[in-house]
Amino acid sequence: QEIKEKIDKYNTKVTNCLLMKLNEDGTYTGFIKVHLKLRRPVTVPAGIRPQSIYDALKEVNLADMTAKRTSFYLPLDAIKQLHISSTTTVSEVIQGLLKKFMVVDNPQKFALFKEVRQDGQVLFQKLPLTECPLYLRLLAGPDTNLLSFVLKENETGEVEWDAFSIPELQNFLMILDKEEKDKIQQVQKKYEKFKQRLQQTL
Repeated sequence: QEIKEKIDKYNTKVTNCLLMKLNEDGTYTGFIKVHLKLRRPVTVPAGIRPQSIYDALKEVNLADMTAKRTSFYLPLDAIKQLHISSTTTVSEVIQGLLKKFMVVDNPQKFALFKEVRQDGQVLFQKLPLTECPLYLRLLAGPDTNLLSFVLKENETGEVEWDAFSIPELQNFLMILDKEEKDKIQQVQKKYEKFKQRLQQTL
């Protein structure tokens, strides 16, 4: 009864039709949004088409269809919406996200954080693998300004570069080289504009 009251209260505040639903067995389902804020590249199968609805229904794992791997950076502003149950754990959420993006890296490399805004400050707290995110969403309400979920690297120390293959490491070097060139161009443009303003002033 207490959960039902909380769900009814939650649904009155929902503005995007993403309601929570109570099941007969006492569990409930709903939606959470996860922001992907990964600073390091992820490993995915090379040359694999995006997952189709047919693949999802048949639970086809496209990552198993090729042994070739490549690495790239996920956009920092990427957001994924997940439909989960009240029994879905943080560990299952992480695995589900990696599967949706076809990331083949070890799930232990990642962690789910809750982001809370208090007194103008943004606070991050790493969630235990056994925590149930939907329950936290229910308690906080649907407003993502009060509580949001973020997937980040599991900071357990320095990166174990020995765990990566030679092609992956070479790909990292190519990415870093491109980033370095982009940064150099940005700095050059910045000072070129500054130089032009000084010349105009003189």
